[in-house]
Amino acid sequence: MHLYDSRIPAAPDATLLPPDASIDDYRKLQQRLSIGRMVIVTPSTYGTDNRVMLDGLKRSCGAARGVAVVDAAITETELAALHKAGVRGIRFNLSMGGASLEHLETLAAKVGQLGWNVQLATGPRLAELAPRLIKLPGKIVIDHMGHVPQPEGLNSAAFASLERLLDTGRVWVKLSAPYLRSKAGAPTYQDVGKVASKLISLQPQRILWGSDWPHPTLPQDQKPDDAALLDLLMAWSPDNKTRTLILRDNPVSLYGF
Repeated sequence: MHLYDSRIPAAPDATLLPPDASIDDYRKLQQRLSIGRMVIVTPSTYGTDNRVMLDGLKRSCGAARGVAVVDAAITETELAALHKAGVRGIRFNLSMGGASLEHLETLAAKVGQLGWNVQLATGPRLAELAPRLIKLPGKIVIDHMGHVPQPEGLNSAAFASLERLLDTGRVWVKLSAPYLRSKAGAPTYQDVGKVASKLISLQPQRILWGSDWPHPTLPQDQKPDDAALLDLLMAWSPDNKTRTLILRDNPVSLYGF
């Protein structure tokens, strides 16, 4: 999930400028969904300014982990401070066009020493980037189901790339934002649901779930019902033991809860 605070200036090249979304707002949703923990991801809006995310970590009182956006000049001292605050990964958001992968390998090596993951929202570039990602030594998280295109779905090059990445044993795929690529649409996103179900069947121990709250890519009148999104997991993964992996055990292991 993401936090937004208009008191913190947006990056000059930001294309998403959502209204404020606070940790107190998210706690209300957590109560509704019976979720106790969260992973706060710095959104593209703030570039490499992680202050909103870090404030959320501080106010979470240990119930959150963070994913930061950093540049290649970050020092070991700065990384250690982020680690102490609860950060456990860095993110490259290519889907919004603002992120550069020029220093991907350098940063992956730096954060890998701390046991962090490298999270990528690849947009339509997953198949192109997969050979490069496979060579990374550490943990990788692929956001939003790899943006597998529809209607190609399971037959797409992007899905084939997800399979190859999962086979490395170092890659996790996040089930989030099914609305991004669905052609079938709400409320069930049946086309994207087939992708989610297949991913779960392949590597349930490498699957995560994410709310993508407050759904910054959608206009206010098209925001989904977050409870309905979570309920989709019942259809994607009917087995309770597997859902427990996805919702509890996998994130506990990956993010160090």
